[in-house]
Amino acid sequence: MTATPGYAARDNRGDNGIRICSTGLTDTCDLPSSVEELADLAVGTLDWTGSVLPAVRLLGRRVVPVAELVPDAHAERVCVGSAPVLDRTEIATWVWPEMSDRVPPAAARLSGVLAPARHWRTALTAVVPFARFTSAAIVVPRSVSDRDGFVSTCLIRARQFGVAVLSADENSIRVELEGRSFADSAPVEQTAVSRWVNEVVYDQLLASETPAPSRN
Repeated sequence: MTATPGYAARDNRGDNGIRICSTGLTDTCDLPSSVEELADLAVGTLDWTGSVLPAVRLLGRRVVPVAELVPDAHAERVCVGSAPVLDRTEIATWVWPEMSDRVPPAAARLSGVLAPARHWRTALTAVVPFARFTSAAIVVPRSVSDRDGFVSTCLIRARQFGVAVLSADENSIRVELEGRSFADSAPVEQTAVSRWVNEVVYDQLLASETPAPSRN
């Protein structure tokens, strides 16, 4: 399922660094479709599960998260009135050993992070920080992927970080490079950054009209 296009759930430009971007007003330039349409096509091609959420600026980078609710954790948080926490300073304390039994459970499962962009360098720069703890992919115009040197520049760099590369034109979307998948891997140790991203995504899921339920 897909969240409401361009839904502006929150616009904080302070220390938290969160900014929800309207996908209806994206600068697509050479991209063959809107960012939202490309994200939908990419998710189907990559077989990621969950809701395609509105584009959001995280850590200074514009990305499209794909996520689903974790039913048990979400129910627990509803019961105790634990809303999403977006304060990075507070969340930084959640990974302290003495806080292990005092923090709310992660109620969102991040399937992956996408970055559709007309330049592969822009897209790769956007998703690399997230590739440490979730699947990541970029989508570039087919005219970019068909250029000489694309393999020796973009694909080599993307492979180093485990980022999938897709190209799109008006008729199709194509996988240029398979990325690393976190779907069947052991859970990654949570950091202050990954836990904060999870809270932002949880907030977006609750703001969307029909968040997709987890498969589990």
